[in-house]
Amino acid sequence: MSSGQHGTGELTGQRLAVMALAALGVVYGDIGTSPLYAVKEVFAGNHPIAVNEANIFGSLSLFFWALIIVVSIKYVMFIMRADNRGEGGIMALIALALQDAKNKPRQMKMIMIVGILGAAMFYGDGMVTPAISVLSAVEGLEIATPALKPFVIPVTLVVLFGLFYVQRQGTAVVGTAFGPVMLVWFSVLAMLGLLNIVEHPAILAALNPFYGIEFLLENKSTSLMAMGNVVLAVTGAEALYADMGHFGRKPISRAWFFFVLPALVLNYFGQGALILGDPATAVNPFFLSAPDWALYPLVGLATVATVIASQAVISGAFSVTRQAMQLGFVPRMEVQHTSDREAGQIYLPAVNWGLMVAVMILVLGFKSSNNLAAAYGIAVTGDMVITSILATVVVARSWKWGWGRAIALFSCFLVVELIFLAANVLKIPDGGWFPLIAGMVVFVLMTTWKRGRQLLAERLKGERLELSLFLESLAMSMPTRVAGTAVFLNADPSGVPHAMLHNLMHNKVLHERVVLVSVQFFDVPYVPDIDRVEVKPLRENFWSVVVQYGFKDDPNIPAALALCADAGVEFNPLDTSYFIGRETLIPRLNSDMAFWREKIFVAMFRNGGSATAFFQIPSNRVVELGTQVVL
Repeated sequence: MSSGQHGTGELTGQRLAVMALAALGVVYGDIGTSPLYAVKEVFAGNHPIAVNEANIFGSLSLFFWALIIVVSIKYVMFIMRADNRGEGGIMALIALALQDAKNKPRQMKMIMIVGILGAAMFYGDGMVTPAISVLSAVEGLEIATPALKPFVIPVTLVVLFGLFYVQRQGTAVVGTAFGPVMLVWFSVLAMLGLLNIVEHPAILAALNPFYGIEFLLENKSTSLMAMGNVVLAVTGAEALYADMGHFGRKPISRAWFFFVLPALVLNYFGQGALILGDPATAVNPFFLSAPDWALYPLVGLATVATVIASQAVISGAFSVTRQAMQLGFVPRMEVQHTSDREAGQIYLPAVNWGLMVAVMILVLGFKSSNNLAAAYGIAVTGDMVITSILATVVVARSWKWGWGRAIALFSCFLVVELIFLAANVLKIPDGGWFPLIAGMVVFVLMTTWKRGRQLLAERLKGERLELSLFLESLAMSMPTRVAGTAVFLNADPSGVPHAMLHNLMHNKVLHERVVLVSVQFFDVPYVPDIDRVEVKPLRENFWSVVVQYGFKDDPNIPAALALCADAGVEFNPLDTSYFIGRETLIPRLNSDMAFWREKIFVAMFRNGGSATAFFQIPSNRVVELGTQVVL
């Protein structure tokens, strides 16, 4: 297993500092804005605990050790080593786990189900993060001037609309400012914390885990609810792993240990010190920890920081959707590239506007960050538990640790995360139901699409004609050949494309050169150009071309075919026609899939993006030939 793509293992000095600064802006936005609402939720949320010295020390101790155990040890020291050729994230972890379960269908199915559930939880989290982050920042207005309270939700909606509206422009220009802004943000967090710690330095005793353990033992009735609030401090930890491919493990871990972790701990302990001195400040300890003159600038800075945090989640949703698309979990949809240099900077209109609608419904429905906090934790903890389960498989097999050592290690994390999950289950009536329902909808859609594609492939395979036999029959009775090159997309390299059979049936001709192109996606992030195409000459001037992509590659059939020149097959774009099959699906009762799922699959199939756009084929060179398939 490799460790960090892009040569990150060799980064030193200035280059490492630059990459660490860039990581601040993209990776740490979510976890970096947790101080806005995490402590407030403990003492002034929907299920507050009493404001007294023991509870303050106990809660802060739990915050600190949650950051150490979940983020520092689990993600930075272990999970980030489970990279798929330098890439991280739930899809990379699924791919790694599947690699080690090949030829074991039952295990592959279980891994796939668990992985899809994790991806579904990611989308649930992605809906809540922009809503709670931006809303909690704008709520600072009512702390500065209570008369501004009626404007909090309208301002939040305007900020969110602006954020989603600019996505189509790409984040390349805005992204250059993300790092410096978050550098200022974390510096302000540290300074605000220090100002209050100086007033009550005794609060630093909460670093002792004894206070956290004592708190849990002494408050058996409320400790589980308190743990549900503590998890808010580690929301965003999954971004360290998900964005590893952009920056590498070393810059992300350095930024965490040397800057982000100290700033977060100082701020949390500063808020605790403030409440210790004045229990009334528990209503919003983050904004009340600042001097009066700094409130409006702090609200502005917090809003920008939460927009950056939301941007990272939205970009993550684009990235995960494209990976899921290429691994066969979701239908093809429009992908726009927003940068000529960075392949990873993409924009998916359907995901963007769907996410915006969900986020705005959340803001209008829940109305405050306190209410949204209940909806937040369960998706995050569910994703963390699934990450630990998949990582156990990877560590046991890919790392050759064996099941005993792998289970022993990750069971330590799972104990903590399952406590977090159990605590958040208690929040389901208060709002935790939303990400659960959203996650289950995504799960049903993804599993339905995966199973539906398998069913469609089986139906088409039943009508399959062997390519070798077809070419033999052509040699005996060759139809008229016309000038030019015909490219047929062909899912099965050893079978005859349905589009070719329909073309022969209706037009009675073949082009003088016929190229059968099969596209294969592998569970690796990228396939190098040298391995992109495999060209094989067949009889009667037929050619077989297998094009290979990783799940983060950008599919482009014309560009891939240009690489065939080395094998003696050159393509003139003006002399090449692309033939694509277009199936019309008909659901039926008593099929291998429930009828209601068939109906969903047919609807998804009908509304999915075209192969023409997905593979970047010039639309004026495409001929589509339809066929009906009964499921």
